[in-house]
Amino acid sequence: MKILLLEDEIDYKETIHEYLESLGYEVESFENGDEALNAIHFKNYNLLLLDIRVPGTNGYDIVKTIRAADDDTPVIFMTSLTDIDNLSIGYELGCNDYIRKPFASKELKYRVEQVLKLFYFHENKEQIVLRNDFVYDVQVGSLSYKGNTISFTPKEQKVLEYFVLHLGQFITANQLWEEIWEYKMVTEADIRMCIKKIRDKTSKALIVNKRGYGYKIDRKR
Repeated sequence: MKILLLEDEIDYKETIHEYLESLGYEVESFENGDEALNAIHFKNYNLLLLDIRVPGTNGYDIVKTIRAADDDTPVIFMTSLTDIDNLSIGYELGCNDYIRKPFASKELKYRVEQVLKLFYFHENKEQIVLRNDFVYDVQVGSLSYKGNTISFTPKEQKVLEYFVLHLGQFITANQLWEEIWEYKMVTEADIRMCIKKIRDKTSKALIVNKRGYGYKIDRKR
């Protein structure tokens, strides 16, 4: 998943940028609204994380411009504003969520995940075709190949769902330990074995791994 970040406070921008990258997202960050809007016109992003008050085109006008062009990329506004009228403006323009500054890293993580999940795995997008023609049914939470459903253990199913939720992102073994095993006493070898069993039931090419980055599942290109 690729995120555009617009934040004019340099230290804050760098902190958010690094944190999102540590979660496996690909991030491009900007301090000026004009530069961010130009990038949006020429590149594809899965999420726009926008400060409102920035040099150049402000966050509101960026959303107004892209929505007028029928661009429905999900948007989260970052703001210290608390006036309800300002919140209303954002939602009326078509933002998907707000996060108020200052915010904890975990809050950002959960809000980003929730917006992406609701947008990309909504009920009208029932099936996701993955590489090697595996099909994931969002409603049922099942994986099939050529019409045949593949059976997994509950733990394997949770790992698979986590990869699908973070399509295209590298996920580290430590992230899986935190999110799936919830800090329980397991070794990295146990996590690798779980991934191996998923591969054995599907294909070695379904879950890609890259040394130093982790594991990921991609959509079919």
